[in-house]
Amino acid sequence: MTSTATPPPSPAGAPPVPPGGRGPEHEPPVWLRRLRGFGYLPAAPAADVRTRLVPPYARPSAQLWAALGIPEASRRTWRRAMAWVGPLLVAVVAGVLRFTHLGSPKAVIFDETYYAKDAWATIRQGYEASWPKDVDKSILADPDLVPLPADPGYVVHPPVGKWVIGLGEWMFGFDPFGWRFMTALLGTLSVLMLCRIGRRLFRSTFLGCLAGGLMAVDGLHLVMSRTALLDLVLMFFVLAAFGALLIDRDKARARLAAALPVDEEGRARPDAEIAETLRLGWRPYRLLAGVCLGLAFGTKWNGLVVLAFFGVLTVLWDAAARRTAGAGAPYAAMLRRDALPGFLSTVPVAVAVYLTSWLGWILSPDDGKGGYFRDWAAKNDQHSAFAFLPEWLRSLWHYETEVYKFHVGLTSGHTYQSNPWSWLVLGRPVSYFYESPAPGTDGCPATEAGKCAREVLALGTPLLWWAGCFALLYVLWRWFFRRDWRAGAIACALGAGLLPWFNYQERTIFYFYAVVFVPYLCLAVAMMIGALLGPSGSSERRRALGAIGAGVLVLLIVWNFIYFWPIYTGQTLPMDSWRGRMWLDTWI
Repeated sequence: MTSTATPPPSPAGAPPVPPGGRGPEHEPPVWLRRLRGFGYLPAAPAADVRTRLVPPYARPSAQLWAALGIPEASRRTWRRAMAWVGPLLVAVVAGVLRFTHLGSPKAVIFDETYYAKDAWATIRQGYEASWPKDVDKSILADPDLVPLPADPGYVVHPPVGKWVIGLGEWMFGFDPFGWRFMTALLGTLSVLMLCRIGRRLFRSTFLGCLAGGLMAVDGLHLVMSRTALLDLVLMFFVLAAFGALLIDRDKARARLAAALPVDEEGRARPDAEIAETLRLGWRPYRLLAGVCLGLAFGTKWNGLVVLAFFGVLTVLWDAAARRTAGAGAPYAAMLRRDALPGFLSTVPVAVAVYLTSWLGWILSPDDGKGGYFRDWAAKNDQHSAFAFLPEWLRSLWHYETEVYKFHVGLTSGHTYQSNPWSWLVLGRPVSYFYESPAPGTDGCPATEAGKCAREVLALGTPLLWWAGCFALLYVLWRWFFRRDWRAGAIACALGAGLLPWFNYQERTIFYFYAVVFVPYLCLAVAMMIGALLGPSGSSERRRALGAIGAGVLVLLIVWNFIYFWPIYTGQTLPMDSWRGRMWLDTWI
């Protein structure tokens, strides 16, 4: 029923109150009203605040269940099963792609010449060794005949990634399959994790599996999963931390929702006192995130930047949860209740994990027969102001300062270096391996007039990455103008992997560093495809057109991956076929 009552008179000197009771003082400011022209929508209050704190997962339509012949009594069981069956199937496909002929090429490709040998030394004695030059051929011929050098090696990355790679060597031997096994395993598991993360983020098993499937067919992720480098290990731990924080977010909001009062109709209502004073208690997934971020930091130092980005993200999530629950001052409540526990469960934990990762170096002898610089404090720092600290800690600090000087001063040119401005558009990929077999040798057809080409090129699937550029714009639009927290989470994680590199315009950096943010690029594309499919309640025509457009895009990405498969896996191609895959001159 619409009220026809006359609104009460306005106070003297005040402008009249329009029908509906909203005066000018309740109108949003002009700048906010102008944003509506770009699609900005203010958040609408929900009838039950629980649906805003903990949104339900999407359910397949009754028509789909009927078409599949699944009775109503067993649909819940099927839904719960598909939440794992779908991601596991995608992960199996990813695993097959990553483990097929993993030992090929039988060569030490690109920076494997550092990390494979460092990993072998680390797993054998706890710290890296100084290997002689040109030892790679001897290792490939018979690693059992190559002795472990006695002298320590100077390395510029922490040890976690080398411990991980070395685990594969310990299980399968000091050969290409052995030193690539763990990156292939982590690459496969990361696809499974992304399926589950996407499901939780979008509340849709389909979109979660789509995001994981897109990463399964990304060329850069595939190549990095089949190569013994540190960046894939870093990506895995960063993604695990992101997933842990996402679970922590859901559980914290569920506790808030459970504590809110309920009205006569059973609907939860906001409550300022509860929202501002409730303690959220033990949060084990935040501790797990701290451990994962410490392992990321212990793999490569840019994991520390990710820790800072994720720290900001999680406190903003806590403030938003308290605001949704009814807090009048959500940021003040977050600072009182959540900020310090959040800091203690991530930053000190990450630092402790980082220091623990150096245990092999710490326990090595400090008489010159242990790790590099292990004896520095004993020789050079006996009378400093910090002499009260343990010698191992002072030696490690000196080691870290020397490594920092190396990183910031690394400006020597390299054939495959690139600028981060070019990464998203695939401006300069990295060739890990290249050979030119003669006709009749190494898979080159004897009928060829000239030599063939055999290459492993670290190149993202082009159509996926170029679609990702548009998806990133869509995600930023959703974040700024629709206040979509999911878009903000994707943008934050992607920015943590990309933005810091813009600060090193003079440093020698490479495109393959971008593998750290590949999962979030795939989440962005999945979110854009979800928008193409249309929101719930769309007409059948809208749904059909959206499904056609989304399906065509996904099929093109899969075709593109298949087309580039030979140059991802080092297969021999006729020279014309290889040139046909060099779409840009900068790829050569």
